[in-house]
Amino acid sequence: MTATVSYLYGVSAVPGGSYDVVAALRGIADAPVRLVPDEDANLAAIVSSVPADDFDEAPLAAHLEDLDWLEAVARAHHRVVDAMAARTTVLPLRLATIYRDDDRVRAMIRAGHRAFAQRLAHLAGHMEWGVKVYFDPPSAPTASTAAAPAAELSPGRAYLRSRHQERDSRQDAYRAAEQAARRVEAAARTQAVEHVRHRLQQGPLSHGSGENIVNNAYLVADGQAEDFRDAVQLAAEQSETIRVEITGPWAPYSFVSRQNEPGEMSEEAIT
Repeated sequence: MTATVSYLYGVSAVPGGSYDVVAALRGIADAPVRLVPDEDANLAAIVSSVPADDFDEAPLAAHLEDLDWLEAVARAHHRVVDAMAARTTVLPLRLATIYRDDDRVRAMIRAGHRAFAQRLAHLAGHMEWGVKVYFDPPSAPTASTAAAPAAELSPGRAYLRSRHQERDSRQDAYRAAEQAARRVEAAARTQAVEHVRHRLQQGPLSHGSGENIVNNAYLVADGQAEDFRDAVQLAAEQSETIRVEITGPWAPYSFVSRQNEPGEMSEEAIT
């Protein structure tokens, strides 16, 4: 018989109907998902069993270098969290949070029940929205639009002047984009109760054209979602140098305070 360990997707309160949702869910490696409740704390961990051969410390470290394996785990993790988040408030935990067995999961919940309960109460009735702002630099001036070189300039000096003009034009556009991005951030904050600044995305992580200059997540009340989107779109439309991407609603992945020790949480988000 293959040894297993307990994979923890998140923590939630225990509303009616949660067991019905979980009963239909399949998690990592197509394993059935279950709740591990702590009745005294009125909390439950969302768990499935995974092979110890893949998730013990040493094999897990090796798997984390395998992008295909990691993507499959991430998709299953998010599928479970999103299904539960559609029914109740969920505190998603980081990918590959592993405990030796369900008894240790239950002990972790009991030790940290106060912090979990406080955070779940704060997140109740809210979802996460993502806002990415991209700087779309203006096209280089064409021969027909660029200023004609002064007749007295040599070809070399005319070329340098043209490069300087191009650089100055880009810098002006970038400053304008930064100002527009700040307006977008301000508009988003008026509709959100909390926000987090993520690392800017570059290379393959950056989708579409342009340079990513804002990568934020916002915690928005369910009833404010439409106003949030409208406010961000309106602020973005005031500039031709930026492109805005709004995503959501998501389970509040960005608003889970990091758990250092059972019962302790450090605040990372910006209120």
